[in-house]
Amino acid sequence: MATDDPTSDDSPSAETSFVRVADAAELREEGRMVTRADGRAIALFHHEDEFQAVDNRCPHMGFPLADGTVDDGILTCHWHHARFELSCGDTFDPWADDVQSFPVEVRDGDVYVNPHPDPDLPPVEHWSNRLRTGLEESLRLVLAKSVIGLADEDVAYTDPLETGLRFGARYRDDGWSSGLTILSAMANLHGELRPDDQRRALYTGLYRVAQNCQGEPPKFDQPSFSARDLSRDRLESWFRETIEVRDRDGAERCLQTAIATLSPEEVADILYLSATDHLYMASGHTFDFINKACEALDHVGWEHASEILPSVIPRLTEASRSEEQSSWRQPIDIAELTFDAADELPGLASEGEDADWDAPEGFADTLLGDDPEQIITGMKSAVRKGATPAELAGEVAQSAGRRVAQFGTSNEFNDWDTVHHTYSYANAVHKAALRTDSMAGYRGAFAGAMSVYLDRFLNTPPTPIPDGTEVEAPEDLRADLLSVFDEEGEVDTAGRLVAAYLREGGDPAELKRVLGEGLLREDADFHTLQNVEAAFEQFDLTDDSDRARTHMVATARYVSAHVPTRRSAEQTYTIADRLHRGEAVHEADRD
Repeated sequence: MATDDPTSDDSPSAETSFVRVADAAELREEGRMVTRADGRAIALFHHEDEFQAVDNRCPHMGFPLADGTVDDGILTCHWHHARFELSCGDTFDPWADDVQSFPVEVRDGDVYVNPHPDPDLPPVEHWSNRLRTGLEESLRLVLAKSVIGLADEDVAYTDPLETGLRFGARYRDDGWSSGLTILSAMANLHGELRPDDQRRALYTGLYRVAQNCQGEPPKFDQPSFSARDLSRDRLESWFRETIEVRDRDGAERCLQTAIATLSPEEVADILYLSATDHLYMASGHTFDFINKACEALDHVGWEHASEILPSVIPRLTEASRSEEQSSWRQPIDIAELTFDAADELPGLASEGEDADWDAPEGFADTLLGDDPEQIITGMKSAVRKGATPAELAGEVAQSAGRRVAQFGTSNEFNDWDTVHHTYSYANAVHKAALRTDSMAGYRGAFAGAMSVYLDRFLNTPPTPIPDGTEVEAPEDLRADLLSVFDEEGEVDTAGRLVAAYLREGGDPAELKRVLGEGLLREDADFHTLQNVEAAFEQFDLTDDSDRARTHMVATARYVSAHVPTRRSAEQTYTIADRLHRGEAVHEADRD
């Protein structure tokens, strides 16, 4: 800022940092003008007997601020009516961000500007603050800008991830939900994606967390018990009992005490066991959400467990229990079959403790059969012969993947979600079994197998899983697969294309990158985002190439069934990226 009464500063630094930009008399007469200094477009104003200078690009979407209105010390951008305090650039509107202002001096009738003032905040601190504002106000453009800004400052993805996790756990009293699950799933995909899609994935998770928390009351924590000599068995018993009677506050005190006194594996196992005390809770979401919370802590550190893990308790205390549903009781009481098997599991596992198990030929077909008693019998035999929780859960996940890969498109569209729920649940149980190797993995696998059984009619008749011989392998996977995703109803084409690519020795890493790109450009719903992440996980966990291919075919078909969308989130991200690179968004739009 400078007034008509010129001042002087003869210090060497002042002489070298200020650049002549205008004739003072001309600016006074015109009231405003645009100039350039060291490559920056700067809007100059003469207002209320003072000279002011700000960046000419509105920080919201890049509109020229010199085309705005100045009144009573307020600069208003005409595009979206963002308002700025002219002398310092601070905004009245949190969604707009502050505009950069520049020191001004008048010397011998000329206006000088310092185009490189010391920043009020270091860039990392600025973008971290904006990230929090974006979460608090549920502002997608602000979140996209923040993710891009932090990444360009070489901030690890785990930093904004941690911010999003802590925010989501704190500012939603109803607890862990789809937003935090998506954020955790996107973190799991991070290493599989192209660099720019890594940013898109983080942005996707963060804005879903913000949406989940908007208008929700915050959560107030319960403390741990002061006793520190409570055994694992006692804490587990107390926790499972409080969940049984839907006592949220009591459960949180038990869990907080476990977090303070037990290892992460033991804490996770207590949660997994509680999630398998009842069958397929909340259509599998309860177990999946708990597992995602644990996986999120693997990314950001288990020192945050006391903040993050209590948010899953409402998913346990408020969840529906499948044994209360008629489909699990009639015409065959598969709930009773599952509970009876669970009672036998400790003895069966003890019998097979020293044995090595390989899935016998036809085991997968048994799991996909139409006789629940035969399925239960086959699984009990597997445990007796040495199948570990992870091995058994892996077989169930494979059969769940086949349900998706063979889903018949003559079914109702919403039935995609039915087979998906089983798949995401089975994937979560498999991952949990690899983490803790306890009875929870066995019990989750048995419940998952019964859900696979209930889904059998959605494979009637089963769509054949392509072996890759139906079409030629794509020469340009990215162009061909994304083109398929641009069209509605190309479900089987997508599956055949992926199968052919893998059969001909295509790089699975490239396939994942292309699938990730196709996913993240869409306004993908919760289940589609989950499905891709689960398929990538299961593909990596499956040694046999033919069985592994099933998971990629399954998710390609699932994605294809749910695209294309309006791609509004991608529009927002693209605007943020263009602004960050200095492009004039409004000029491109006019063209």
